[in-house]
Order: sequence, then structure tokens, then C-alpha cells
Amino acid sequence: MALRRLLQQGGVLPRMTRLGAAPFSTASGETIRATLFPGDGIGPEIAESVKQVFNVAGVPIEWEEHYVGTEVDPRTESFLTWESLESVRRNKVGLKGPMATPIGKGHRSLNLTLRKELGLYANVRPCNSLPGYKTRYDDVNLVTIRENTEGEYSGLEHQVVRGVVESLKIITRQASLRVAEYAFHYAKANGRERVSAIHKANIMRKTDGLFLKCCREIAEKYPEIQYEEVIIDNCCMTLVKNPGLFDVLVMPNLYGDIISDLCAGLIGGLGLTPSCNIGEGGICLAEAVHGSAPDIAGMNLANPTALMLSAVMMLRHLQFNDQADRIHNAILKTIAEGKFRTADLGGKASTSEFTNAVCDHI
Repeated sequence: MALRRLLQQGGVLPRMTRLGAAPFSTASGETIRATLFPGDGIGPEIAESVKQVFNVAGVPIEWEEHYVGTEVDPRTESFLTWESLESVRRNKVGLKGPMATPIGKGHRSLNLTLRKELGLYANVRPCNSLPGYKTRYDDVNLVTIRENTEGEYSGLEHQVVRGVVESLKIITRQASLRVAEYAFHYAKANGRERVSAIHKANIMRKTDGLFLKCCREIAEKYPEIQYEEVIIDNCCMTLVKNPGLFDVLVMPNLYGDIISDLCAGLIGGLGLTPSCNIGEGGICLAEAVHGSAPDIAGMNLANPTALMLSAVMMLRHLQFNDQADRIHNAILKTIAEGKFRTADLGGKASTSEFTNAVCDHI
């Protein structure tokens, strides 16, 4: 039963056609063109692992690769080129390895650029306990859905007077309704029973109050889904005490950034956690959310699990469910067996040895 549940990790990524998404056509024999950002540091190595696994599984996909530029593109105000963004807009599906924003001034964060320019309004991150990999918890089975475009990450900061700065938290009805609608639709599509809205409206009554108002409005349209509101500090405590009490969590940007990483820690870390961003016009950009680990780059030591599982989410979005199940099952078996675990999972296997073991299980 646990394995069956895990085979659906990431679940169905519903196509919100009412919100402007364009469903994919995945006719038999059709090759899908997808954008690939290998990323920095260990990114190219783990991206190669995904390509190898896809080849073995017979996934009909053609990669259009784009790399971070060496100079700021004035059209994007970041090291991401306009052409790379156009690639995602055109293909509507992509996979992104870890990206490190170069230190300096006058440019935007790479991840912030992707979210803003592509309208990636919802970050979906499933967290499931993996059979055979022991952590403090054995029953984690939840999904965090994070509003991705505003909140404290709106990038609106200024100095009032010397020694005093302001950072503006932006919450809009449009963005809140959109992410709440996606959360409830996701819950319904995946047989989930409850949606929890995470907030701090007892202090931030206007901003988080508006977010909750929008969640309540959407909840009325889904009477079959239980709805609750949980203050963020109580949410964090409860997650650590008993994560099994949660199902689907929806929240504003900053809270989602923190809680999604907390949930990743419950199952073994970011190296085991998939992630996918849903955007306007039906865009799906799956990603590894861990860092680029420059200290082990090129050493064949990186764990490709997170990017592989994110790629599985992308396949489910494309409705390649057979290949997604086979790859996911192979990853779970490789980790459960324990023979070819990478160093971060307590083993001694290299990136290529782990990847080859996954391929052998497909």
C-alpha cells in the first residue's frame, strides 16, 4: 500500500484550463520538446543522469538546453537570457537543475527571474517518506503549495532614512485566488481530503487576512474537501510533532519557502524532494530545489534523486504515466536496497553508479 502511494508521488498536476492553461497533446509516438536548464555546480552531472534514465525508459522527449549567461541580459535584468525564457514559453514544459546567482549588484535572482517572467504562480512540492530509508518519521505524506510571485519576495525594498529600511509585503486577491484554486483542484484531482491554509493573520491582518478570505471563498466551491486555517508557528510545531496530521498545505510565498524546506527535512532532505512550478498558459517547470554544491562539482559524487523525482512530476504533467511509474519505482527500489546510495544518504556510491542502478531497475 505504501509503495502504491509512493508511485503517485507528485500526483496529478491538474491542468487549470479555466485559468488559461493549454492542455498538452501527447498522442502515441509523439516526441515532446522540453527546455532543460542543466544549471550550475553539480547541475550538469545530475541532468545527465536524468537524460540517461529517460533514454532507458523510452521517454519520447527532445531536450532544448539553455545555460546561464556570463553577462546580465538587459531584457531580463539577470544572467538568464531572453532566448532561454522564450524556450520555456514555447515548449511549455521544462526541467531545471540547481542555479547559483552570481554575487553582485544590478541583476535579479535567477529563480526570481524565472518565476516573474514566466508567471510561475504555484510551487508544488510533495513530501513522502521513502520505504527503506529510515528517518525520524515513517508516515509523511503531504504536499506544500506555495504562492510563488508576491508576498515578501516582491522585491520592493527601500531606505526610508539612514539606518531604516522598509520591505513591502504584497498580497493581491488575484494571486491568492489563483493559488488557492490550484491547491483545491490539486487536492480533488489526487484524492486528497484536506487543505490547510497557513497564515499569520492574527498579526498581519490586512495581508494574510486577504489571503485567508480568498482561500475561504475557494473552499466553498469544494465542499468535499475539508478546509482549515493554521497559524504558521503552530503549523511548524505540529509538523515536527506529527506530520501525519497534514495533507495539502497552501500558503503565501515566504511561509512556503520555509515550510517546504522543513517538510523536506522530515523525509531526509532536499536531495530527496521533488518540486514543480505551475505557470500561466499551462507552463510546467520542474526543478531540483537543493543547492549547486560547487564543492563537489565534477567529482561524480552528487545525488541525482531530487532532479529525477522532479522529472517524474514533469512526466505526469505530460501524461506519460507509464514511464513516470517505471522511473519512480526504479528510484525507490534503488534507495530501498541501500547498495548504491550516495554519500548524503549514508552510502559510498558515485552519481554514475546510482544512476546505473536506477536504469537496471527500469
